[in-house]
Amino acid sequence: MNKIKKGDDVIVIAGASKGVRGTVLNLEDDGDRVLVEGVNVVKKHTKGNPNQGVQGGIVEQERSIDISNIMLFNPATGKGDRVGIKTLEDGTRVRFFKSNNEVVDI
Repeated sequence: MNKIKKGDDVIVIAGASKGVRGTVLNLEDDGDRVLVEGVNVVKKHTKGNPNQGVQGGIVEQERSIDISNIMLFNPATGKGDRVGIKTLEDGTRVRFFKSNNEVVDI
């Protein structure tokens, strides 16, 4: 079970976008990198192709960042928080915030 999942509200803790909140759009296959909405936006120069109807120019894209540079956002405290995994009495595994033991997955 991953500590960060698609759709989670996260905050960036390191890098050029430090302090920015966003939603996880995608996790890469190896689990080391995540794509966060509005974070690490780069400009890519694309060459046009008139045969396919593709126009050239400068396109802004979001690139993935390392998973160690984000923390799950805790709405109770208003800042990023560490996440742990515990097993409930019925045998289901859930994520919880380590600062206040509040369950993330309901």
